[in-house]
Amino acid sequence: MDWWLIVALVFIAWFTLVILFTPRIDYQVTAPLRPDSDEFIRVLQSTCQAAIHRHNRVEVFTNGGQFYPAMRDAILAAEASVNLEAYIFQPGEAADMIVDALIARAQAGVEVRVVLDAIGSSYLNNSAARRLADHGCRVAFYQPITWYRLHRLNNRTHRELMVIDGRLVFTGGAGVADWWLKPVHGPTWRDTMLRIEGPVAAAMQGTFAENWLEACGEILTGPRHWPTIERAGPAGAMVVKSSPADRATTSRVVFQMLIEGAVTSIDISTAYFLPDRSFRRALVRAAQRGVQVRVVVPGPITDQRWVRLASRRMYRELLEGGVRMFEYRPSMTHVKAVMVDGVWAMIGTTNIDNRSFEHNDEINVAFREHGVTARLRHDFEADLAASDEVTIDEWTARPLLEKIVGPVCWILERQQ
Repeated sequence: MDWWLIVALVFIAWFTLVILFTPRIDYQVTAPLRPDSDEFIRVLQSTCQAAIHRHNRVEVFTNGGQFYPAMRDAILAAEASVNLEAYIFQPGEAADMIVDALIARAQAGVEVRVVLDAIGSSYLNNSAARRLADHGCRVAFYQPITWYRLHRLNNRTHRELMVIDGRLVFTGGAGVADWWLKPVHGPTWRDTMLRIEGPVAAAMQGTFAENWLEACGEILTGPRHWPTIERAGPAGAMVVKSSPADRATTSRVVFQMLIEGAVTSIDISTAYFLPDRSFRRALVRAAQRGVQVRVVVPGPITDQRWVRLASRRMYRELLEGGVRMFEYRPSMTHVKAVMVDGVWAMIGTTNIDNRSFEHNDEINVAFREHGVTARLRHDFEADLAASDEVTIDEWTARPLLEKIVGPVCWILERQQ
C-alpha cells in the first residue's frame, strides 16, 4: 500500500509539473510580411496547409437574437444533412429552438449528426440527448471521461460550427445556451456568428468530419456531405483549424504572422485575454512602430472573474508599450475576432490564451476581403464605444485586493 501511495504521489507531482511548467514556445517570424502582400498569402497557405477558397457569401449576425433564429431557419430548410459541433450546448430556450428544428428535419429524412464536448455540454441532460437520438438524430460526445482517456482530459473541442447540406455554414464564438439569447443571471452576452455560403463550406465540413470520426469511428462520404458547391459571393475565406496534436497550433501561427506584419491597425476582441510573452511582445513591437493596437476584453461583468484578474496583471507591459486596452461595460463579451490593416479579419472560437492555443480543438475563418472586414469593424467600433479605456494611472490605482490576488492567478495563464 505504501508503494502505491508513493507511485500516486509521484504521478500527481509529474502531472502538475507537466501542466504548469511546460516551457512555452517563443513564437517569432524570420521576417515580417505585409498582410496585403501576395507573399503573405503564399506563406500563410503553405504554413497552415490550408487554401483560400474564393467566391463565398458572408453574413454577420450580432448577438443571439439574430443568430439563433437564423440557425433554426437554416436547419428547417435543410434537404440532405445537418452536422453540428459544439462545446457548449445547454438546456433552455435556445437549445429547444435548435433541437426542435433538428428533430423536425431528421423525421423528414435529413441526416442529422451532433458532436458535443463531454465536459462543455455536460449539463445537457440525458433526456435531451435521448430525445434527439429517439427521433433519428445521431449524437456523440467528444472525449468522454474514461480511464483510458485521462491523458487527453485537457483536450476539449471548443469548436462551434454547423454545416447544412455541405454548402452552408454557421460558425463564430457562440455555443447554444440561453445566456446568448436572454438575460440569465445578468445581461445577455455579446457575441458574433457568421453565416457562410460557398466553397469554403467543404473545408468546414472536413473540420466537422475530423471530430465525428474521432467520436464514433464513422467516415463521412457521399453527396449528402460533399456536394458540388457553386459560387455564392465575393469573399475569399480560409479555414484556420487547430488541434493539439502538436503544441504549435495553426491559429497561433496566424495570429503571430498578422501581428508581426501589421502596418496600420490591429483590433482584437476576445473573451479571455491571457497572451503569452511572445504575443505580448509582438503587440508592443507593433504599437511602437506606429500601428494602432486596440484590444476589447470583458469588464466587471464576466463569467470568469479569476481569469480577468490574471489578465489585468499583464496590463502594465502592454499599456506602457502603447497598446490600448478597453473593458466592455454592458455585459459579458464573448466575441473572438481580430482585424488587421482593414484587409484581414479572422473570427471563430480561439481566445487569446494558452487553452485555445495548446489544449483545445478550435475553428476560425480568416477573410481577406474588405466588405467582411468593414462589417466586423463596424461592430468592433460599437463595442469600443461601449467600453472603458484603461489607462496606466487607472491600472496602477486598481484595488489593493486585486494587486494581492493577481500574482496568485498566474496558474491560469497556463490552463485557461
